Formats: sequence, structure tokens, C-alpha cells
Amino acid sequence: MEKKKASKNGKASKAGAGDNRAQKNKMSGMGKAVRIISYFSLVVFILLAGIGCGFVTASLNTKEDISDINPVASSHIYDVKGREITSIHAEENRVPVKLANIPKELQDAFVCIEDHRFDEHFGVDPWGILRAAVSNVLGGSVREGGSTITQQLAKNAYLTQERTLQRKIQEVFLALKLERKYTKDEILEMYLNQIYFGQGAYGVESAALTYFGKHASELSLNECAMLAGVPKSPNYYSPFYREGDSWPAHERMMVVLDAMQKFGRPEKKRMYSRAQINEAKNTPIKLRDVKSGEKEEASYFVDFVLQELIADPRFGADAVYMNGLKIYTTIDLDLQRYAEQAVKNNLPLYSKYNGIQQPQAALVAINPHNGHIQAMVGGRGTDQFNRAVLATRQPGSAMKPFVFAAALTENFTPDTIIEDSPIKIGDWEPMNYNRNFNGKVPLRTVATFSLNVPTVRIAQAVGMSKVIDLAEKMGITTLVREGSMNDMNLASSLGGLTRGVTPLEITSAYGTFANYGVHVPATGIIKVCDRYDNVLYQAEADPTTVFSEEIATEMNDLLQSVVLAGTGTGANIGRPAAGKTGTTSDYLDAWFVGYTPDLVTGVWVGCDDNEDLDGMTGGTLPASIWQIFMSAATQGTPVKYFDGVRRSVAKPVKEILDPNSKNKKDPKAKTGKDGKATAKDAAAKPAANTNTAPGKQQAAPEPAPKKQPAAAEPAPAPAASPAPVGPSIGAGGKGKN
Repeated sequence: MEKKKASKNGKASKAGAGDNRAQKNKMSGMGKAVRIISYFSLVVFILLAGIGCGFVTASLNTKEDISDINPVASSHIYDVKGREITSIHAEENRVPVKLANIPKELQDAFVCIEDHRFDEHFGVDPWGILRAAVSNVLGGSVREGGSTITQQLAKNAYLTQERTLQRKIQEVFLALKLERKYTKDEILEMYLNQIYFGQGAYGVESAALTYFGKHASELSLNECAMLAGVPKSPNYYSPFYREGDSWPAHERMMVVLDAMQKFGRPEKKRMYSRAQINEAKNTPIKLRDVKSGEKEEASYFVDFVLQELIADPRFGADAVYMNGLKIYTTIDLDLQRYAEQAVKNNLPLYSKYNGIQQPQAALVAINPHNGHIQAMVGGRGTDQFNRAVLATRQPGSAMKPFVFAAALTENFTPDTIIEDSPIKIGDWEPMNYNRNFNGKVPLRTVATFSLNVPTVRIAQAVGMSKVIDLAEKMGITTLVREGSMNDMNLASSLGGLTRGVTPLEITSAYGTFANYGVHVPATGIIKVCDRYDNVLYQAEADPTTVFSEEIATEMNDLLQSVVLAGTGTGANIGRPAAGKTGTTSDYLDAWFVGYTPDLVTGVWVGCDDNEDLDGMTGGTLPASIWQIFMSAATQGTPVKYFDGVRRSVAKPVKEILDPNSKNKKDPKAKTGKDGKATAKDAAAKPAANTNTAPGKQQAAPEPAPKKQPAAAEPAPAPAASPAPVGPSIGAGGKGKN
């Protein structure tokens, strides 16, 4: 009996325990329901309170004008053929695109995962808020947000990211304003161009390029889904991020695809079948290859263009880095690659200065007819100092064509005779390179063999003010007219300048010869458009007639002789070309500046620390680099000759003689009995020349070019660098040829 009673009591006890658990579960369920109702009531209260008192806060602190949502956007730089060179941005790399260029699958992926009732609500979704509240309460943490796409746009475009009641009220009211002003498609377009995707990419276009290496319009369904999953946590869901064997971005992509199948876009009549979704899930994803140390093409030119725009009051740094400008430039990437290879493959290595390899080089190529810079190299590419634009160097004998041109405007002709004999100007006694003199020589010979003493006599006869005037009209801005050290003296005729010239300016100046006396300033920009393709700036040429076509024709004739038979034979490209070598004393700077009828190119070689170039002259390495580049640049183009009108000079200057000399030899006299060559013969093979002016750097030795090893010509595709042209590399520094 006791056992039965105990058994009954045990059963009763178990039944009582079961009833208690049921009662507790019931109470727990009721508790959750109460919490949900309380939470929802709180949300409703907040919304109602916002209607009552939020107007004050919102109206005082929200943006009145929401007519322009222009997020920060990257600017893009294009070459003359419309090829993109690079994009420029500060903190936000953004490329705005129209909704028509965003795939419908990408639009739908965002709507389905972020706000599947987007097409139905009025900017704020009460049901979405309730759903999020329920999910968060049941989960015991904030798992889901209730913000619509419109609210997210309002927050990202106008508000801070702080989580406060005031900010939330502002977000709601801005969302309502946006919905009243814009269509759903317009809101979605702005949103897709605004959101952040990690890796510095803002907007779907930049994100597509960053992660997949393609435009948003080219994305597949699974790529669209992966991209739509990123903004929830851009670092964690970045397609580049792996967590051991786990790939969070891929897992998130699966969630997005499921949402697309579940919700679709009924209002747009776009739904996704299980077969479509399964195919997308099983299709491999290919991400963009990320290469370390990628080098930007035309980096020196890009910097030149950016500095021009930043200095322009119409633009400035903010516009360049944040306004999504489209900058169409004059550079031709094909010619730019030829230029970079010509310098890189042939520049020798002497030493390092401040960690930078020496010597350095600069190359500028310009269309003389419109001033368009078609190629620019400002150094070896290992630093940011653009020597093509910023390095002011002594030009040596590259200055002499300004003297010759000034003389031609004063009725000199290529046949004018100039006496090459000792001359003394104060304490200065300029000399030819071999310290010999050639008697009476025509101007053509002076130019061909870069004779110093006759050049000084020409400048003396013409007047240095006319030479300086002419050089400035041709685009040289670095000449000094006043002060204790200035360029209004005869030493300047040989390139011994107070400051010097830049490769860009002297190349542009030589373009005046190729353009038959008309100088067109160099420019790197054709036009600038805003992100919507409205033209903000259109370059217009500003040509200046410096001298007549007849003078230019004679200058072209003189400078062609330099390439055909004089100090510039190393630059011969097998078609009509003209130019001039330049070498300073102590061999600190070496130049070759030359041109064909349609392209003018200047090459400079020197060391940043003014180390000597070990005997290098303008007729050797600079002429060789010029020849390599110009051969590639003109390949496949028709051979063009220098045309022009010949002039008839009524009263030409027949000769410039030394007033102190007597018993001048006839330049046509034959060899004397002692077997010495006559003046005419001596003039045929003069050596290069050197001279020193008091207080100035010694100017312009111009020996005949030494024969150099052949250098590799640049090809469109990268090739192995050949042995360098010029001085050989020694074990402990620079060697000699």
C-alpha cells in the first residue's frame, strides 16, 4: 500500500512539474509578446513624437535644398585618342553612372537584400521597422536595420553616421523629402552611386572595377549578387577577404541570391527562377588580379596636367580630386610608350644622388602646329620631380639658333660670311673647341659645326637685345634682362645663361621653326568636362607670328645641315629632320632638340647634382635617344619634306669681319706651299668648341659625334633593355668609353 501511494504521489509530482513548465513557457511567450508590443509601441511613439516635435529639430538641422546630390567622384584623364590613362581621387574613388548603365540584376540585388518593399513604401517602411524590431527582440541583439534605401541615401548624402534619436528623425524627414522630389529610379541611381564598398571604392562602377576589373554594365548575375552583399560590412564581405577556408563574400552572395528568388521585383515584372539562381550559385567567380607595385603610365605628364588644373582658379584641388572631372589631354599613349622606352633602355648609370640614380633625362615631344604635348618623360620614373617642366638647365649651343634666326631677320643669309678669328670682349676671349680658327666661313657652316667665335660675332652685330626678344617671343620665359647677373651679354649667345631653360620651353620654341615662324604655346589639355559631360573648358590655340615664313624656311635649311653633315648626324632618321646639339662646358648638360615638319622633340641628359657627364655631348646620347624615339614615332607615316617660301634679300649682309684684322685670306684660296689647309678646307671639318665668360658657366663644347653602339629601338610591347648607350658602367662608379 505504501509503495502504491508513493507511486501515485510520484506521478502527481511529475504531472505538477509538467504543468509548471507549461505555465512558465506560457508566461515566457506572453513576456516576449509584451516586449514586442512594447517595442512596436515605442517605435510608433517615436514616429508620432517625430511628427509633433521633430519638425522643429529637423527643420533647423536638415538640408533645405535637396536638389543636388553630387557625391564626391573620381576624375579621369584620357589621352588624345580617348584612352583612359588614370583616375584621380582623394579619399573617395567614385565613378558615377546612369541607372541605364547599371544592370537590372544589380539593381534588383540591392533592392531585394536591402529594402524589398522599396517600390511600395513612401520613403519610410513601418512594416520594415516592425519586422526589424521583432527580429532584434527575438534575437536578443540588433540583427536587422529598419532603414529603407531612401533613408540610407539621406544618411549617406547629408548626415553623419552617429546613432542618435535626432539624426534618425532628420533621416526620416529627409527621406520623405527625397521621395516627394525624385522618382524611385532616380533615388535608386543616386543610392547606387553613393554607397561605400571598401578598398576606397564608392558607387557600383568603382566597386565593379576594383573587385572584378570590369564595368558595372558587364557584371554577371552572381557578380551582381556578390557586390550587393558588400555594403553590409565592406571589410568583412570584401571579395578579396578570406577567413581561413571561409569566403564570407561568397556566403553573403548566396543569401542575396536567395532573396532575389524569394522577393524579385514584382512592380518591375522581374522575378528570378530557382534554375537561374542555382546556375548563378554554381558559376565560378573571377576577381581582378591585384598586382603589387603597378606603375602609372605617363606619370610625369599626369602630374603636369594636375598641377595646371589645380593652379587654375576655375578648378582648384577640390574640383580635381572630388568633382568627377573628365580631363581630355593631348598625350598620345603610343608615343609616350616609345619615349619612356627610349629613355629607360639607353640611359647609363653613373651613381646615385640622394638615393636617385644618375644621370637623369627628360624628353618632350610637341605638335608644332597646335602646341599639343604628345609625349613627356621627366626622369627615370623613380621620383616625382618632373625635369621636363621644372629643371632649368644651361642650354649650351642649343641657344645658337635664336642668334641665327635674329640674324636672318636683320638681312643675314645662309651665305653671309663671318670671320672666325681671335676676339676679345673685356676680359673674355671666347674660343673654339680645338682653340683653332677657320678664317672666313659662311653662316651655314657656323650652324652646321656649331662654331663659337663666329656666333659671338653674329650676336655682336645683331645685338643681344634682339636675340633675347626673339627667344622670348618663341616661348622662353626664364631669361634675365636686369640685375647684376643678366642675359643681355654676348656669353648668352653661346648658352651661358644666368638661369637656363627648361626642356619643355626650348622644345616648344623650336616648334616655331617647324611651324614656319608661328609659335603656338605648348599645352597638355584639350578640354575638361564635368561628370555629366558638360564642357567646362575648351583649349584654344593662341598662335603668335614671330618671324616670316621665309626666315623659317632658311632656318629649317640651316638646321637640316646639322643633322645631315654636322654635329647632329647621330640624330639622322632617314627622312627630313632638322635640329641642334647643345653641350655645356665641364660636360654638365647635353641636349639635342630637333624636329620633322610635324613633330618637335627635345632631349636633355644631366645629373641632378651637376656631376659631369664624362665627356658626353649633345651629338652622342641625346641625339641617339632622339633618333630612337623619332624613328618609332614617325614609323608608318608618310615622309614629309620641309616646304616654304624662299626669299630674295634686296640688301643682304655679305660679311661680318674683325675690324682689327688685316690682310684677310680669301676663303676660296687654295692650299699654301707649306701644305696647310685653306680657310675653306678648315671650315669643312672644324672641331667642336668651348669658351668661358667671366662670372658665367663655360659654354658649349661641340665636338663631332663619336660613333656609339647601336641602341635598341622601342617597340609597342615591353622588351628587354639593351646595353646602355654612352659611358659604360664601372664597378665603383662611372667609367669611360
